[in-house]
Amino acid sequence: MTAPDAGTASPTVSGRAPLGVPWWTTAAIVLVALNLRPAIVGVGPLLSEIRADQALSATAGGVLTALPVLCFGLLAPVAPRMSRLIGIERSLLAVLGVITVGCVVRLVPAVWALYLGTALIGAAIASGNVLLPALIKRDFAHRTGMMTAVYSAAISLGGALGAAVTVPLADAAGLGWRLGLGVWVIWGVLGILCWLPQLRRVARPAVRAPRVRGLGRQALAWQVTVFMGLQSLGFYAASAWFAEIFVERGWSPAAAGALVSTVSLTGIIGSLGTPVLAARTRDQRGLSLVVTAIGVAGVGATLVPGLEVVASVVAGISYGAALGLALTYVGVRSPDAAHAAQLSGMSQCVGYVLAAAGPFAVGALHDLTHGWTVSLVALLALYVPQGIAGFLAGRDRVLRIAPPDATAG
Repeated sequence: MTAPDAGTASPTVSGRAPLGVPWWTTAAIVLVALNLRPAIVGVGPLLSEIRADQALSATAGGVLTALPVLCFGLLAPVAPRMSRLIGIERSLLAVLGVITVGCVVRLVPAVWALYLGTALIGAAIASGNVLLPALIKRDFAHRTGMMTAVYSAAISLGGALGAAVTVPLADAAGLGWRLGLGVWVIWGVLGILCWLPQLRRVARPAVRAPRVRGLGRQALAWQVTVFMGLQSLGFYAASAWFAEIFVERGWSPAAAGALVSTVSLTGIIGSLGTPVLAARTRDQRGLSLVVTAIGVAGVGATLVPGLEVVASVVAGISYGAALGLALTYVGVRSPDAAHAAQLSGMSQCVGYVLAAAGPFAVGALHDLTHGWTVSLVALLALYVPQGIAGFLAGRDRVLRIAPPDATAG
């Protein structure tokens, strides 16, 4: 089964035709994507300091790092509904606003504020994760691969900044871990200012876009979902615990944070290249196997003391490539923007709930075994189902179009 003509018109969420998109819209999308990781990835390099200051166990630390990922999953279905009501542009502005508020809440000197602010940030990013692929499917139908590469690379860059900048700011400026995390308020405000011009291009639709139904009964949708979830699980487990693993092996917190930043920086290579390669062919099975093999090599290297730099580089490339491939699957396996939004919501709802188990399980296994070997072997073993799901999702298929659920005037 082959994909339909990419240029076929479909109901848009905001009522704006997907033609004549100016360059500054692309730049604004990049700035939104840059806000979708730093405020949560920055927690990992500071986790040792946070745990010592707040007397948190490794399991409690795992809960803190898993919380935003759990929000990604549980709140992802809200995004398609919100976009149908107020449009994608207004929804993304709300995303940036809530991220900023969450960063401010974490400045309050209380444990509950740390968890509440992190939950708010996770809730906002949940919607951003879902809406950006749908926006790209709608406005860049003929350049899906390129734009997916650009925004997934921006997500990886944002994660790299969160890992690399947070600790030096907290240490060099004498801010402490709380203010070190709080500096991402500035990033959120900048994103809001750059996104505001998009609201001038919004026109409320005369007919509300229909809601796609029956997606959960299609095997292809579940294959994309499982691949999305398992690649996310690996990335967030690495973001949460790699720094602490490296610190226990003798690296300084700043150096360990730099290594975690390397994971995200090298992820840009995978994020840029994989969607472009994936979009050039209708069948991505071979590419999915290559991505999986690189991931096995990267995580496998973390088991060997002394190979931390190699592990960070290779694992980073694999995480970026897997993210880019997962996001590309959302676009190329969807016949239109409405299906892309719904598949994005489903894959991230179920996928991120699955991924949330990663940081928590790694921390719990460390508490049980008093070491990191079992945790890393478990992450390595998960590449088996991830590779199978990616291979099946890579076949030349597209989602079936079901009759619309309802339309509203």
